[in-house]
Amino acid sequence: AAEIRYGNIPKLEKGIKEQQKKLVEVQKKRQILKEEVTPEDMASVVSRWTGIPVYKMLEEETVKLSRMEDELRKRIIGQDEALSIVANAIRRSRAGIAEENKPIGSFMFMGPTGVGKTELGLALAEFMFNDEDAIIRLDMSEYMERHTVSKIIGSPPGYVGHEEGGQLTEIVRRRPYSVILFDEIEKAHPEVFNILLQIMDYATLTDNSGRKADFRNIILIMTSNAGAQELGKRLVGFGERSVKGDALNRAVEDLFSPEFRNRLDATVTFNDLDKKIVLQIVQKEIDLFKIQLALKNVTLTLSKGCLKWLAEKGYSPLFGAREISRLIQDKIKSFFVDEVLFGSLAHGGRARAEIEGDEVIIKVGD
Repeated sequence: AAEIRYGNIPKLEKGIKEQQKKLVEVQKKRQILKEEVTPEDMASVVSRWTGIPVYKMLEEETVKLSRMEDELRKRIIGQDEALSIVANAIRRSRAGIAEENKPIGSFMFMGPTGVGKTELGLALAEFMFNDEDAIIRLDMSEYMERHTVSKIIGSPPGYVGHEEGGQLTEIVRRRPYSVILFDEIEKAHPEVFNILLQIMDYATLTDNSGRKADFRNIILIMTSNAGAQELGKRLVGFGERSVKGDALNRAVEDLFSPEFRNRLDATVTFNDLDKKIVLQIVQKEIDLFKIQLALKNVTLTLSKGCLKWLAEKGYSPLFGAREISRLIQDKIKSFFVDEVLFGSLAHGGRARAEIEGDEVIIKVGD
């Protein structure tokens, strides 16, 4: 009895206290039920209710905007001038220097296919609204006929679909903080431009039921490869296509009215990609994949020849760098699916990709 009282019990009590301390520490890090509600908790709940990004409530916007180019440059390679133009226009708007009751920014993105126009829209959604999915893409090839334009604001009373409201107005009501991307704007019916003029002038759009959608916290992006498309068809290979800003500006003047052009915050010209830039894009994609593999304790290296091969095969004069992601998926990533799940890399390891002949060969081992 004495041994239990003076020996075992104190040891057990000490052990219990130690475990209780550890439990408190774990609960601090992983609280299931919180005793206190923090500002972050409230901002998160209100954000879900209103569609307003959390950062609008928690982070000084001026601090965020000061590093805008640096953040966008992490995703967009080789388009520094375009990034500066967009960032400066958005800063003017948020500083109150631009006109009131306008969208955050209204931009025309001009340039060849596959140089980063759509990617910049995604990057802006992520940077400005903390959500890459905060982007609404409208393919203007679907709005070429007059009768299709009604889909934007909804069908008139008495017509089929009137109760559904407009595609654009309803989405903006649900996500008032978004990027709206009008892809290949040159294909749109003239009535679409009348709608855009109203949005750029007053940051509002009235739907078929008389309800107004607020565009003051929207970034408008219109993309076009007019001019660049025709030049690109005549050229083949790296560095041979020289799409000059003057040629694209002439295309803008030919296609779009002065009233429309004058309401844009900026017409942004995207450069063609050279070998060095394409190689950097490949390296960025591979680096991101290496991070994913590292979580599985897998180390991947690529020879210089393999990186160069991916850059050359992933680029084309007509489609720019759009094929790079698909090529890396087919030639690099697909190899690791079975190997990491069931094969020789299931418990980690090393792999190296090289070029043999005209094919990517991946070897596993030290």
